[in-house]
Amino acid sequence: MQDFDGKVALITGSGAGIGRADALLLADKGADIVVQDFNAETAAETADLVRAKGREAHVIASDVADIADTQAKIVAAEAAMGRIDILVNNAGIGADYRNTEELDGPSFRRMVDVHVKGTFFATQAVLPGMKARGTGKIVNIASNWGQRGNAFAPHYCSAKAAILGLTKAWAKEFAPWKINVNCIAPGWVNTGMSDPAVMADVIAREVPLGREAAPVEIAYAVAYLASAEADFITGQVIPINGGDTIVGI
Repeated sequence: MQDFDGKVALITGSGAGIGRADALLLADKGADIVVQDFNAETAAETADLVRAKGREAHVIASDVADIADTQAKIVAAEAAMGRIDILVNNAGIGADYRNTEELDGPSFRRMVDVHVKGTFFATQAVLPGMKARGTGKIVNIASNWGQRGNAFAPHYCSAKAAILGLTKAWAKEFAPWKINVNCIAPGWVNTGMSDPAVMADVIAREVPLGREAAPVEIAYAVAYLASAEADFITGQVIPINGGDTIVGI
């Protein structure tokens, strides 16, 4: 049974969608939550939902691409909460469907800043505490597009692929301190951001199970990888995509 009593989880991008589902499920299982999000209002809403479950919540309102601000606020949150045992690097921005010739420098840079820098420097901020305790769980959220690519949004695909590389490198680097680092690569997830009419056609063509994932279905995997049940799993990428990346489909 997954029991996070006494644990503190920091979840970036947890004002809505997958991040909020992660926060609420871990709170249900006993964790206190540090809610980070670019949107201060939705972050506060998630924190209120966590507190309604009887758990403590601390809000960080920041842009993960702003390294100095986010790291300073993570350090302050760890001081306020006493520890950060679990980090879920979930913050991200959606793919704008442009091909290589249409992309400009600012668009490419923003994609890398949020996904790659955001993941890297949030991890850097929690690492000293995890090393000092000799334990920790880091779960990165990538995408199946980082695994199989897509004809559009090469900047998104490459940024998500970089997270796969960070996962494997960190799993080896942090292993001496018993810090597990794993990655989830979701496919289509129903976060309310997609046009249902468009998605119905895409899913019919690409997803053998014929539907999007619910955000909580990603959260179930996050909870498992963050738990003691996954103590011997590190450096792995778990695809949750309804069969989207099955070879030959």
